[in-house]
Amino acid sequence: MITPADPGAVRRAAWAGLVGTALEQYDFVIYGTASALVFGDLFFPNATPAVALLASFAAYAVGFAALPLGGLFFSRYGDRLGRKWVLVTTLFLMGVSTFAIGLLPTYSQVGLLAPALLVLCRFFQGFGAGAEQSGGATLLTETAVVGRRGRLASLVMTGAALGTVLGALAWILAQTLSEEALMAWGWRVVFASSLVVTVVAVLIRRRLSESPVFQELKKQHEKPKSPVAEVFQHGRQPMLLVLFMNVGISAQSYTYQVFMASYLVSTVGVDASFVPKVLMIGATCGGIAAIGFGILSDRVGRRPVYMAILAALVLLPGPTFIALNTGSPYAITVAIVIGFVLAGQGAVGVQMSYFPELFGSRYRYAGVTLGREFSSVLGGGVAPLICASLLTAFSGSWVPVAAYMTLMMIISLVAARMAPETRDRDLTLLTDATALPKPTPERSTS
Repeated sequence: MITPADPGAVRRAAWAGLVGTALEQYDFVIYGTASALVFGDLFFPNATPAVALLASFAAYAVGFAALPLGGLFFSRYGDRLGRKWVLVTTLFLMGVSTFAIGLLPTYSQVGLLAPALLVLCRFFQGFGAGAEQSGGATLLTETAVVGRRGRLASLVMTGAALGTVLGALAWILAQTLSEEALMAWGWRVVFASSLVVTVVAVLIRRRLSESPVFQELKKQHEKPKSPVAEVFQHGRQPMLLVLFMNVGISAQSYTYQVFMASYLVSTVGVDASFVPKVLMIGATCGGIAAIGFGILSDRVGRRPVYMAILAALVLLPGPTFIALNTGSPYAITVAIVIGFVLAGQGAVGVQMSYFPELFGSRYRYAGVTLGREFSSVLGGGVAPLICASLLTAFSGSWVPVAAYMTLMMIISLVAARMAPETRDRDLTLLTDATALPKPTPERSTS
C-alpha cells in the first residue's frame, strides 16, 4: 500500500503538469499558426501559395515524426530514473528549440539552408515533446487520491488550452504590427517569447516531487531495466488500445487547431487577424471543458464519457464545415469552440487519467508515451498536410476533408469499445487493466 502524497506535493504536481504542457502547446501553436500565415513567404517563397502551404505543413509534420523517437528515448528513463527528471529535461529541450526558430535566417538570406534549419529545429521541438504530456499525465494520475484522478490529471489539458491561448495572444499582438514589420522581425519576437514560458516552467518543475507510486516501486526494487522492451513484450494490448483510441482525436484536434486557420483565410476569405482570436476563445472553452469531463469521468467512469465524446465527433465534421463556409464570425466561433471542447481538450482531458490507468506500474510511463506519440504521428502530425492535400486535389471541396476526419474518429470509437473501464484502479498493480476481467474500484471514503 502506498502512502498518499501530501497536499503540497499534489499542488506542485498540478502546477508542474499545467505549466509544462502550456509550454509544449504554446510552442506547437505559434509554429502551426506561423505555418499557416507567414512561413510560406519566409522559407518557401518560390513556390505557389498552395505548394508553399503544403511545404509549411510538411515541416510542421516533422515535429510529430520526432514525437515517438523522443518518446522511445525518454520513456525508458521515466520508468527507471523517475518522472521528474524526464519532465525537466524535455521542457528545456522544447523551449530552446522554439527560441532557436526565432533566430533562423530566412530563404532570402541563405537560400535552401533556411528551410533545412527550420525542419531541424522543428525536429528537436517534437523530440522534446515526445514524453511531455504522457509524463505529466502519468505523474498526476499517480499522485492524485482515488476518486480525484480524472479532475487532477485533466489539468494537463487545461495547461494545453492555456498554451493555445498564450500562443494565439502572441500572434494577436504580432498582427498589430505593419505587414513589413511582422515579416521582418515581428514573427521572431513571437518565437523568442517562448524563453519566458520556459524559465517559469523550469522553476516550477524543479520543486516537483516524485509520485507515490514510483517511490513505492523504488522501495520494492521493481524498476524495469528496459521499460520499452517490456511494453512491446507484455504491454502490447493496452499500448495498441491507446494508439487507436487517440489517433482519431489527434487528427481532429490538430485539424481544428492548425488546418482550420489556413482554411478560414485561404478558402473562406476570413481576415487573418480573426483567426488567432477565435482560436483563443476555443482554447479557453476547451480548457474549462477538460476539467469538466475529467470530473465527470471520476463520477460515471472513463469509458462512457470518452465514448460519448467520440460518438459526437464522428458526426461533427460536416456541420463544422457548413458553419465555417457561411463566413459568419458567430457561426465560425461556435464551430471552432465545439471542436476545441470535444476534440481539442475535452476528450484528451479524459485520456490523461484513462490511459495511465490502462497500464501496470512497471512500464506505465513508457506504455502511455509510446501509444500516444505513435498515434500523434499517424493522426495529428499528418492531419493538416492530408487536409490541405485533399482540399487541393478536390478543387477546394471540404467534403473529402470531413470524410477523412470522420473516418479517423470511427477508428478511435471502435478501439474505445474494446477498452476496459479503469476508474479508481489500483495503480501499484504490475498487471495491465486489459489483463483483469473486472477491475475492482476502490472508492475513497473521505
